[in-house]
Parts: sequence; structure tokens; C-alpha cells
Amino acid sequence: MSQREGSLEDLRDESSISFLPHLEAKIRQTHNLARLLTKYSEQLLEEYVQQQGDPFGLPDFSPPRISLAGLSGPAPSHAGLPLSERLRLDAAALSALPALLDAVRRRQAELNPRAPRLLRSLEDAARQARALGAALETVLAALGAAARGPGAEPAATTTLSTANSTAGVFSAKVLGLHVCGLYGEWVSRTEGDLSQLVPGGVA
Repeated sequence: MSQREGSLEDLRDESSISFLPHLEAKIRQTHNLARLLTKYSEQLLEEYVQQQGDPFGLPDFSPPRISLAGLSGPAPSHAGLPLSERLRLDAAALSALPALLDAVRRRQAELNPRAPRLLRSLEDAARQARALGAALETVLAALGAAARGPGAEPAATTTLSTANSTAGVFSAKVLGLHVCGLYGEWVSRTEGDLSQLVPGGVA
């Protein structure tokens, strides 16, 4: 048995209610939401790039690497953790993302006031990340593996807000690109992790 399969069995054993019909339905619903948001996040990233102008849309453009204190993309080591810990990391990231996406939307409202579709997409993404995070926390609580605290939101949001207020136009656009990328990475990782809990598995 693989480590991932073992982790799934551990979660099943940890809670006597873990696979009652109502929880099975909640797991499927949450997984389906994560899968849908993975598609939406790809569209958001494309739309964001389109609205930033050159050099963002150029094929050979490679944005500078940046970091946000308290929130990064999923690490390769993430895949080796127990399933319950991976899901807690997903929930922590999802708790941080809405405020970050809201900060990007406010900056884009200044930089691209004539891009209402992008602004709506960023607003929708924040709301959807919040909904996915809440659904995931419900699943974790039912499995006896509740998320630990508020996660990375305060540090990451403060960092982004400070950077947005002091950054030049190019740097602010790069920050927004990074946040949109993180949104896509985390909803995709959440989808993959939840697939291990879907009764009967997924293709």
C-alpha cells in the first residue's frame, strides 16, 4: 500500500462518521467545486495577463520571482505529507487567498479601471476561494482533522498591502500575477488532495 493510500485509510479510521452518506456527498460537492475553480483560475490568469499589456503577454516574458511572507505555492514535499496535513495546508492557504485577491482587485481598479470584467473575476475568485475554504473546513471537522487557526492571512495580506502601496506599476502588476498564480496552484492542489477522499476514487 502506498503512503497516500495509507493516509486515506488513516482518515477513514480516525472518524466513525467519515463515510456516512451526508459526508460522502459533502466530499464530492467540495471536490467538484475545487475542480470547477481550477478551470476558473486558469481563465482568471489568462484574463489578468491580457489586461496588463507588454511585456506580460509576450511569449518569452519571465516575471521576476517574488515571495509573500506567510504564503507560498505548494511545495514538492507537500505530496509526501499525510492526507490530513495536506488538507489542513490547503485550508490555510484558502483562508489567506480571498484577502490577497481583494488587494489585487483594488490595485487593478487603479491601474485598469476600464477592465470591469477582470475586476469582477477577481471579486468572484475571492468569494469562490472563501466558499471552497469553508467547505473544506467542514470536511476536515467531520473527519476530526480540523484546520489549525487562521493560517497565513495576516502576514501575507499585510505584506501584499504594503507592497501594493509602495510598488511601482510594473511591480504591482507582477504581485498581482503572483497572487493569481497562487490561487490557481492552491485550488488545483486542493482538488488533487480531495480526490483521495472521494468514495470510489476519481479518474
